[in-house]
Amino acid sequence: MIVGITGGIGCGKSTVGRLFEQRGFSRIDSDALVRERVLPCAGVVAAVCSRYGPGVLAEDGTIDRAKLGEYVFSHDEERRWLEDLTHPLVFAIWREEFAARPGQHWAVEVPLLFEKALENWFDFTVCVACAPDRQLARLEQRGLPHGLAGQRISKQLPLVQKIERSDYVLWNEGSPDFLQAEVDRLIEVLTCQS
Repeated sequence: MIVGITGGIGCGKSTVGRLFEQRGFSRIDSDALVRERVLPCAGVVAAVCSRYGPGVLAEDGTIDRAKLGEYVFSHDEERRWLEDLTHPLVFAIWREEFAARPGQHWAVEVPLLFEKALENWFDFTVCVACAPDRQLARLEQRGLPHGLAGQRISKQLPLVQKIERSDYVLWNEGSPDFLQAEVDRLIEVLTCQS
């Protein structure tokens, strides 16, 4: 079984992914894949540097994610270019991971699951959601200024549409224990249906 976990930025996808992992699922954090395995690739660094110049690199020659993010989230065409560069590499890693452990249950965090029409990768889709004010507050707690937080949210499909398109929804407004109980109930349902 492969479960795709999506939702708005700051809604709790990673928390839910970790809860699935604690219950025996193998977890893939797509954002972490980009950060740790895709952006450091020499070909990606070269392509990004060629497009944006050396000012987008940190002193150690790696991509400065903050600088790059600030630019691409302000320019839709550039954000799409970067996604077109990085997403095929992410999908290749998914395929490798799935092939290496056939029969394993997977929880895959995918922020742009519906935006990129990735539903066919998954047996079930789960949206992690919360109220917009809670979402903004969480992003600000992570150190993202209010304006940038709103900008990042605006680049994703509206949360209500993600909710409508998902097989299941986890509402992440309660206590950690409540969310854990929601995940446990959902895993029971998914296990019965798979």
